[in-house]
Amino acid sequence: MHPAGTSVSRFVLIPGAGGAAWYWSRVVPLLQYAGHEAVAVDLPGNDDSAGLPEYTRLVLEAVGGVHDTVLVAQSLGGFTAPLVCERAPVRELVLVNAMIPVPGETPGAWWDNTGWAAAQRAAAAAHGYSPEFDADTYFLHDIPPEVLAEGSDRPTESDAVFASVCDFTGWPDIPTRVLTGEADRFFPMDFQRRVARERLGTEPDVLPGGHLLALANPDGVAGYLLRH
Repeated sequence: MHPAGTSVSRFVLIPGAGGAAWYWSRVVPLLQYAGHEAVAVDLPGNDDSAGLPEYTRLVLEAVGGVHDTVLVAQSLGGFTAPLVCERAPVRELVLVNAMIPVPGETPGAWWDNTGWAAAQRAAAAAHGYSPEFDADTYFLHDIPPEVLAEGSDRPTESDAVFASVCDFTGWPDIPTRVLTGEADRFFPMDFQRRVARERLGTEPDVLPGGHLLALANPDGVAGYLLRH
């Protein structure tokens, strides 16, 4: 329950590729139990006609002009976050294992621009798993089986969004935190640290868990979000 005399925040949570609000299904109830509002946004990830403008519109609808909004973005959601922040009264931004864009970048160009492939291969060699991508190795390796069973119908992401330009002027002048999964194999921890330093001048915080951190460690993520 929410402690007496403290304010209620509205958390709006953006999923990553595929756009399924289900990604946040373990975190939303924990935020609500703590007395806050929390809504995870479903995005049309498999819609070939939808890109960052459509994603931004849907997230803005979820924010609804509420001034005490904490915006939380996972992975690909990092490209939608700055577009929302320029148009909504966001109080705080939290990026979770997120792609961090620069103005004018597309999600498709981000991979080469950040040197992701070399970082991913180096981490695979250092930690002894295959450099060849498969979902079990890179996304699902630390997710409990009962959680995987609930999300067995995972949507795919259309190529459309990867060609969308992230047309923002600069990262917002609001409190911004970056959260990194210590065992993220897709965006390795050292890679995330470098990108956050270079693009935001921010040192990430670290929690146990992989790329799908909110499913692997929901208590840790919720606790982190509540420390604001």
